[in-house]
This record gives sequence, C-alpha cells and structure tokens, in this order.
Amino acid sequence: MVTSPELDRNTVLREAADAARHIARICFKTGPPTHTGVELEWTVHDAADPTLPVDRGRLRAALGPHAPRTIDGASPAVPLRHGSAVTVEPGGQLELSTPPWPSVAALVEATDADIAQVTGLLRAAGLTLGRTGIDPFRAPRPVVETPRYRAMRCVFDRHGAAGRTMMYSTAGLQVCLDAGEPAQVAARWAAAHAVGPPLLAAFATAGRHAGRRTGWASARMAAWLGIDPARTRPVWTPARPDADPVAAWTAYALAAPLLCLRGDRPEGDTADWTPPAGVTFGDWLAGALPRPPTTDDLDYHLSTLFPVVRPRGYLEIRYLDTQAGADWRLPATVLAALFADATTLGRAATLAAPVADRWHAAARYGLADEPLARAAAGLLGLALQALPRLDLPGPLRDETTRGVRRRLAAAERKQP
Repeated sequence: MVTSPELDRNTVLREAADAARHIARICFKTGPPTHTGVELEWTVHDAADPTLPVDRGRLRAALGPHAPRTIDGASPAVPLRHGSAVTVEPGGQLELSTPPWPSVAALVEATDADIAQVTGLLRAAGLTLGRTGIDPFRAPRPVVETPRYRAMRCVFDRHGAAGRTMMYSTAGLQVCLDAGEPAQVAARWAAAHAVGPPLLAAFATAGRHAGRRTGWASARMAAWLGIDPARTRPVWTPARPDADPVAAWTAYALAAPLLCLRGDRPEGDTADWTPPAGVTFGDWLAGALPRPPTTDDLDYHLSTLFPVVRPRGYLEIRYLDTQAGADWRLPATVLAALFADATTLGRAATLAAPVADRWHAAARYGLADEPLARAAAGLLGLALQALPRLDLPGPLRDETTRGVRRRLAAAERKQP
C-alpha cells in the first residue's frame, strides 16, 4: 500500500501553515453526530484501609492481561470484554476508555459491563475504586514513572504544586461527542464550553483531599486551574464567541510550550524527555531546536494539551469530576441529551451564556454560586425534556430521570 505523504507520521513540518493543515485534518473530523464515548477515571484503594498506598505491582497483579504496558512491559494489554482499554495514570488511578457507541443505551450497557469486569478483578485483589474526583484519603504520590510523566512533573513544578496534585490525586469523567457536520461544528464547539461551568458545579464531587476539606467544590478542577494556563485554559471564550474552532485550536497549540521532547532520545524508563523551558511548538517550527518537527511530533504535542474541551477528531469534554458508582451515567446522558438536536443545543447555549466563563467560581463554590445554580437548573430541566430523544430502554430511562431530577432539585434549592 502506498502511504500518502499527507498522512505520513514522519512528514517534516516547515512552517505554521503545514501544522495548521494537519490540525484541521485530524482534530475536527466531521460527519453525522451519532456516537458517544466516555473515559472514566478512579482513584484505587485498599478495600480494608483506603488510606494505604497501592503500588504498581499490586495493580499489575490485579489487572493481569488487561494491565497497560506502562506498568507491565510484557503485558498483552487486552481490552475488556466490551472493548474498553485500561490505562493506569501517574498516581495509580485506573482509567477505562470506551469505544464510540452509536447510542447512549449501547454505551451504558457496554460500559457498565466493563466496569463490572474490572471491579471484579480489583475486588479479588482486595482493591476498590474511589467515588470522587480527587483522592479523599491520601496525599499526592507517584506510582507510575515513565519519561513522559517525569517530564510533565518537571514542567508542572515550575508553576507550583498543582501539577503533582493533578497527576497523582485527581480522577475525572470525560464525555466524548462527535464534532458534527461542517455546519454544526462551531455551535457544538461553543456549546460544549459554555455549558461547562454550570455542569461542573452540578456534578462536583471533589471537596475533600488527603483527609481534609479543601474549601473547593471541585479541588480536582482547582488543580487544573493552577497548572500552566497555556495548556489548560479554555480554547473558546465568551469574549470571542464566533472564533473559528480550527483556527483557535491551531493558535492555542502553536503557542503552548513543549511538555515533552522525545526527539532521538532513547525511550527507556530512564530517558529524559524534559524540554527546554519556554520553547513553544511555534518556536520549534521556527527553528528553535536542532531538527524540525514532524507530524508525529505535533500529534504528541497535542496529546500534552489539556483544555476543558479538547478536539481529537471528536469533542473530548474534560471538565467533569468522577461520579460515585453508576452515577457516571448522569452527566454523560445530560450532555448527550443537550446535544441531541440543534434546537436543544441552542437553548442550552443560551441558558449557559451568563455563566460561560465562571470556571473558577464553579470549581470553588459549585452550586453555592447562585448564577451557576440557576444555569445548572435550567440545563438539567432542558435535559429532562430532551431525554426521550435518546430512546433509552424503560428501566434506564426511569433511573436516569430520577437521578437527573435529584440533581435538578439540588440546584433549585440553591436559588433564592
């Protein structure tokens, strides 16, 4: 098979226009918005004493053939029965990444089965999954060390302690939605950002960390807000609501400093991937480093950017805390319902518009912030109205309706 030069991972990038074309091709893949996926993270604890550390070896033994190669270089890294990939984050957090599913019902059925499978593996090893967006029992502590994670820690340490908290203690729920048809992309991109602060507030679970109250509704988001804003701030803002998503993401990516520099360095566990301080990908394109970057280098750089919504061909919504047990379904279903059709999406964006930039307030106060509570109540009520469009089976529809109504009642209680 002949490989197109445009898709060759080793194509050299000589200027910003080359990078922009590559980003446009891979980050906003358009088509009918039909699929939904999730990435679920949890802290992992000793079932008898959740304050005890859980080391890499114990995780490797528990996961067996499903262990990722970051903790077992010889592992076959077999996906779970319904296709979810298992990874282990720097602090030992477990993550399941599902395939895209053509309906929310199919997503829930498959994901619940994969959660049950991995929960059974952990239970047999005396381990259990956490239930909140930040470790309520233990201080940040590295469990998995790789060249990427060491470089991340080094760069984040330049900005304070928040990076270590994020890497070693936090757990999030990411919902993945199609970008949509070309004419839909800008509206879906803007709405995914705008509804973020009220939904973060409605589903905040990360108030307690390392044995104490933090004073934040979501200390997980507080950690993200404390890291280098060049790679974590939102790409879309109400100040520029009509900015082209591809152009905005390209500018963001080229202006972000490098987090890891692989180059020709060996990729063993002791390799040093720490980049020179302050060198952006745009600087690299301009000749700041000995060799020019390739499309593979750009792809890797994009994987080190962590805004609240990240385009990966689809929209990866990253602002939600981990939920307890089966409650992961609630924010995933709410987002799917809000994005079910253009009319509902437009109403959601309008409801969220007054608070679309209140990320700090959402993390700090959650639903105690009255404007956020008002917007959250409006969005949850709208999601309930749109729920029938998802065609959920009866028991799942009823359970989801009850769960969303509970969250709606909590938001309404916070209003004067």
